[in-house]
Amino acid sequence: MPRVEDGKPYAWGRLYAALGALDGLAAVGRVTPVPEEGMRRTVGKPRTVCEEFLSEVGDRVFTARQKGGVVAEAAAVVFADVGRLILPEPMARHGLAPDLAEAFRQGYEAQLAEYRKQWEGLVD
Repeated sequence: MPRVEDGKPYAWGRLYAALGALDGLAAVGRVTPVPEEGMRRTVGKPRTVCEEFLSEVGDRVFTARQKGGVVAEAAAVVFADVGRLILPEPMARHGLAPDLAEAFRQGYEAQLAEYRKQWEGLVD
């Protein structure tokens, strides 16, 4: 039986968490979990949402790094994570079936848990 961690939706969830973390670090100097409405939108069209984030990733990294200190350090790590977490294969544009959406959410939560361990005070 395949592990959920080995599937594409799980990996996409991890990527989405990294992109959201970078967004939060740039905007408010913290990583805040995405609201349920944002998660529903993303599992409905994962590639489109990730492309929206990626189109602004350079500005986000620059803004977060300019904050200095631990926020700047975290932004550098998260930016590297984004590159590592983009799978070298196509990403779904269509909505994910319920089981795949759950795997996506699990990947998202796993990545946030990693960030909580690394930067306890920066992640809500």
